[in-house]
Amino acid sequence: MSTDLPTRGRPSGLTGAELIAVARDVFLQHGYRGASMDEVAKRARISKASLYREHASKSALYAAVVHHWTLSGRDAMRPALDRLRASEDIRAGLLELAETMQAGILSPPVVAMRRLVTAEAREQAEVAANYLEESWNTNIQNLADALSALAAEGRLRLADPRAAAEQFTWLVIGAPLNARMLGDERKPGAVDGAVDLFLAGYGSDG
Repeated sequence: MSTDLPTRGRPSGLTGAELIAVARDVFLQHGYRGASMDEVAKRARISKASLYREHASKSALYAAVVHHWTLSGRDAMRPALDRLRASEDIRAGLLELAETMQAGILSPPVVAMRRLVTAEAREQAEVAANYLEESWNTNIQNLADALSALAAEGRLRLADPRAAAEQFTWLVIGAPLNARMLGDERKPGAVDGAVDLFLAGYGSDG
């Protein structure tokens, strides 16, 4: 007499984005040098041969981890930028944007990845350069585009939107990011001063 009860087999291993997530955890926990393909394969429940078929070396896996991270976060600010452009009160819109930027850029996962890439920037220079371009520079350009649109409406006075975007970003997150990178987990101060200083230079007289 047969039964239709399912049999419990060995859990399937992880591939693709799930494998990348496991590898990221290993790199963040142990650093690049301390991480091993053995550990990644073990946590992903796959053989080392399977891991090497998907990522030919530890450096290739590390590059994939960083690339995947930048792709997942490079448009994270777009909703906040859309709200800024729609805001009737530009100061209030910039304040909300500044608070959103601090919450995102200073969040533990983002800071942890920045520390990892920074620590390996000399040895993994191409990965660091791609991280800078795909993450930081892309978000700066998105902000510059939003500020340029506001300037076109006469709500800001800008000669160089890209420079203004960089200045706004560093006014808002420069000091707290530096502190966070060095282990200071205290809550950053209010963003009012940064926004007011920005508007003192770029605010419309109209």
